[in-house]
Amino acid sequence: MNIPLVLNRKNRILLKELTKTDFKLRYQGSVLGYLWALLRPLMMFAILYIVFAKLLRIGGDIPHYPVYLLCGTTMWSFFTECTSQGIQAIVNRGDLLRKISFPKYIVVVSATWTAVINMLINLVVIIIFALINGVTPTWSWFLVIPAILELYILSLGIAFLLGSINVKYRDITSIWDVLTQALFYAVPIIYPISMVADTSVKAAKVIILNPISQAIQDIRFGLITHETITTWNYLGNIILAFIPIIITFSILIIGALVFRRKSKFFAEEV
Repeated sequence: MNIPLVLNRKNRILLKELTKTDFKLRYQGSVLGYLWALLRPLMMFAILYIVFAKLLRIGGDIPHYPVYLLCGTTMWSFFTECTSQGIQAIVNRGDLLRKISFPKYIVVVSATWTAVINMLINLVVIIIFALINGVTPTWSWFLVIPAILELYILSLGIAFLLGSINVKYRDITSIWDVLTQALFYAVPIIYPISMVADTSVKAAKVIILNPISQAIQDIRFGLITHETITTWNYLGNIILAFIPIIITFSILIIGALVFRRKSKFFAEEV
């Protein structure tokens, strides 16, 4: 099973239909339906903003902190949704895999594309919220595109790697849920990295070298404020700044190779 960059027409149609089906099933039976794509990150943002910005007074020195926080929670939700849905994709589509012969990676990609749709909807909300909050559009908004693409590539690599293992060892889903809860506090979603740097510069550098942190900080830098700490303006070493990108593509390659090796047994194990 290869993972080509270009899909043929048959596989493109299959990918499109699976994505549409996944997106519809996600909100089937709920009263608010597709509105949950907006409400989930907004509710998370509201809770964090009240607790950390209003009660604990975190982020007061960050320009446009409400937008800064909303952007972080939205991109974090995108990452967690993308990985969790991708990890479970093969197991959830077991009946289809046993009945039809097609490239199995399409199942994982379609599951992650549902998260992409949700993220794009929320990105529009972030932009509107940013404009209302006084953020001035600049050329740097275009920097958001490669940063989001990098975050998606990282998520897809994790989905391929853990999703292929999850077929046989279903505990992977639960383990990943616990890990993402821990990762949430290891990524500067709520707090600024400058707060960590005031205590330990080394800890701040470790945090910013996390690919999730690096991508989210780059998105904030491009979209909200250039005062955002990124690998490019904080580490002072261009080689070190490429480490998160190298990690991201390494995870994708390893995940694709593991997925390719294990995919031949999916129909038997699922």
